[in-house]
Amino acid sequence: MTILSPALKQATPVVVDHAIGSYIFGTDGEKYLDFTSGIGVTSTGHCHPRVVAAAREQAGKIIHAQFTTVMHTPLLELTDKLGEVLPEGMDSVFYLNSGSEAVEAAIRQARMATGRPNIIAFHGGFHGRTVAAASLTTAGTKFRSGFSPIMGGVHISPFPYAFRYGWDEQTAVTFALKELDSLLATISSPADTAAFIIEPALGDGGYLPTPPAFLEGLRERATHHGIILILDEVQAGVGRTGKFWGHQYSSITPDILITAKGLASGFPLSAIAAPLDLMKKAWAGSQGGTYGGNAVSCAAAVATLDVVREEGLVENARVRGLQLQAGLKRLAATRPVIGDVRGLGLMQGLEFVDGDGEPNPEAAAAVQQAAIKQNLLLLTCGTRGNVVRVIPALIVSDAEIEQGLSAFEAALNDSGAVPVLEPTGATA
Repeated sequence: MTILSPALKQATPVVVDHAIGSYIFGTDGEKYLDFTSGIGVTSTGHCHPRVVAAAREQAGKIIHAQFTTVMHTPLLELTDKLGEVLPEGMDSVFYLNSGSEAVEAAIRQARMATGRPNIIAFHGGFHGRTVAAASLTTAGTKFRSGFSPIMGGVHISPFPYAFRYGWDEQTAVTFALKELDSLLATISSPADTAAFIIEPALGDGGYLPTPPAFLEGLRERATHHGIILILDEVQAGVGRTGKFWGHQYSSITPDILITAKGLASGFPLSAIAAPLDLMKKAWAGSQGGTYGGNAVSCAAAVATLDVVREEGLVENARVRGLQLQAGLKRLAATRPVIGDVRGLGLMQGLEFVDGDGEPNPEAAAAVQQAAIKQNLLLLTCGTRGNVVRVIPALIVSDAEIEQGLSAFEAALNDSGAVPVLEPTGATA
């Protein structure tokens, strides 16, 4: 009998029968509140009627129109709609299937445009599982180990992880920028450095928002040295953070922007965007792909962007994110095992620690598993696996946030790993 690869590890035992909005209905007859969104993919919720209708209509016209052979109208329409939300000056787009592919296309573009070999990434970043993308990834050894040699020309610089260092944010930013300057002076000369690549909020690395001052420091150095600044918006983009792009909490504009995940509500689609003058520096034949810009995926993406705009989902992510974070901080206030609550919009993380303030992956895993019994689906992340991430769909309602917080509180209480502080003045 053929089985799935044993290397695949399931975060929950749920087998899906169907799903709608914020809910998954299992073959076990249970209804689960899905605060995973397929790892931030189902931006408009499960099976949004407009996305379903657009995909169904397109599938009846043409499913596969290979875009270097014939052009199709959903691709052209999507390009126009992306132009309405992309940062100013980013007027050229190349489509692929996955985040990893888009990352690889971005670093290829940067190397071709600059004629330089090196890429600088940052501690805790996740950029994908393909060889080049994994070479840039330091969100955990499981992503980059066991298949060496990985791609050369990659150097890793510290991320301003204030909680880990025990510093305030500005101190962490100053430290990380000084370490980057040291790297440029001692390891990868600016004349050899093609690009910086960073997420505006770390994903698998622990749901850490990148401080605006750090992004601005990167922009300053990139401009000064002629280095390409690549923003990996695969997870943070398309409204997830409460702004359309995660980097918009800062004043910067990237040279290359990468998008995927929430762009097409679950259909495989990714893209890189850049100014036309930069994109023209790609070598002839270097961009292509059999399935990139698939017609059905593009139709779904067009509908997704329409829904995000017309239903006010970016603003909903901001408001519901504030509600979610406030509730999580309330729960953390009496539970020292939760060392930090942080995030932007509907991209929230809770970092679990032991009595010495060290990473506590066992507690994070216990809570994530206990939540399943409360019919709440969550995921863990972090370089040590000690962060629980909370990622509702952008359509999530006030009532669904409260339902999720109630279920999460029950999971904390039932996990056996999260003691509660006694009220001040309590006696034994």
